[in-house]
Amino acid sequence: MNRTELVAAVAETAGTTKADADAVLSAFGDTLIAAVGKGEKVQIPGLLTVERVERAARTGRNPATGETLNIPAGYGVKVTAGSKLKGAVK
Repeated sequence: MNRTELVAAVAETAGTTKADADAVLSAFGDTLIAAVGKGEKVQIPGLLTVERVERAARTGRNPATGETLNIPAGYGVKVTAGSKLKGAVK
């Protein structure tokens, strides 16, 4: 399902216009990005949890040349499926 299909499905389920559903989806995305960027954990019970995780510095290898290189520490994003989402795929 792409964004257009998601917006149409949300609009139909909520009984609202596609424009309103698209605005809500955009606001949700912006809010999620801002919160995770600040290091906050975002939980939607039963659906998913999104959190920022630290990644340690490590040594990598350039696959083209075989040369080793140092990869600095940084951050990543961890998304964990909730119970309702896990149950939907059984």
